[in-house]
Amino acid sequence: MKFLRLSSRILVGIVFIFSGLVKGVDPHGTAYRIEDYFIAFGWDWAIPLALFLSVSLSMLEFVLGVALIFNARLKQMSWILLFLMFYFTILTFNDALYYPVPDCGCFGDAIKLTNWETFYKNIVLIVLVIFIFISRKKYTGFSRNLNEYLLIIIAVIGFTCFSIYQLNHLPYIDFRDWKIGNDMALDEGGEVKNYLTYRNLSTSKTKEFLSPDYPWNDSVWMSEWEFVEQRTDDSEVVRAHDLRIEDDVGNDLTDAIIANPNYQLLIVSWDLNKFPLEITDEIKTLSSKLLEKGYDVDGICSNLPEDIEKFYANTGIEINFYLADDIIQKSMIRANPGFILFKDGIILGKWHYNDIPDISSLESEFSGF
Repeated sequence: MKFLRLSSRILVGIVFIFSGLVKGVDPHGTAYRIEDYFIAFGWDWAIPLALFLSVSLSMLEFVLGVALIFNARLKQMSWILLFLMFYFTILTFNDALYYPVPDCGCFGDAIKLTNWETFYKNIVLIVLVIFIFISRKKYTGFSRNLNEYLLIIIAVIGFTCFSIYQLNHLPYIDFRDWKIGNDMALDEGGEVKNYLTYRNLSTSKTKEFLSPDYPWNDSVWMSEWEFVEQRTDDSEVVRAHDLRIEDDVGNDLTDAIIANPNYQLLIVSWDLNKFPLEITDEIKTLSSKLLEKGYDVDGICSNLPEDIEKFYANTGIEINFYLADDIIQKSMIRANPGFILFKDGIILGKWHYNDIPDISSLESEFSGF
């Protein structure tokens, strides 16, 4: 029984520390998951609280994990642990049944689980937590009460500092598709199919053909049929991303920017109205230096045309800002604005607006720049 108490405590502690860290390393990403819940439940008024709850929840999980690993104040901590697990288990059971959100984000972007997998995981955890709670009086602390409280305080302060750093810079570990080194111009497998529709001139009936499997070289057949339309089916193609960059008239510029064989700096700002004006001069300096070297600089946002014009007037920035989905932009980089350097579709670097690189650092970091 002693071994079971020990193994349960260590296992649950490891899970909680891991869960707190992978969510805490990307507090904005966890906040987006919380916002999804608020929207699904019709609690739009609570959306401004999402970031605070993101940091608080990650910290609570981490601190509980530390307390479990070091056997600190478990008689008190087990009450919080039990309540938290009951809440998560009920919430994830609702997710599995009614699918209000596609991913609860219990392990951030590090490990993706379906809603049912998350619920089953919580069932295992709550069994262990109930056992820990029942056995709470049999756990003895590792040291005097003061030292146990001190450990918990250190864990809270340490995680707070960790969270503040992550909020003001890009995540220390990037678990998403848009991470440095990935080829975002790559289409993997699948066949693009072209279908052509023809109408019979006598009967007016239409028939669709998969190109090139139609009698295009039969002159008699061709004289009896007329071309109507063509469609393309690329549903079998596995793409590296779902980003689509458009100009103000709807032209698709995605490949021209992402797969640019030249060095391409992309400024990602899903909301130009929240653009920090104090970094304007740094952006102007960097972009002018890049353009002088013959490289390309563009931006993407999700604002209305009048907001973009207002941004140009307020900043004097002359970079072209094109349009893209704001949700995808938030998955690309956790900063508004953020900076991504591409070449031939490869992501070479990413920067938060608090860490804008200068031209000399780029020249030293990238050979041939």
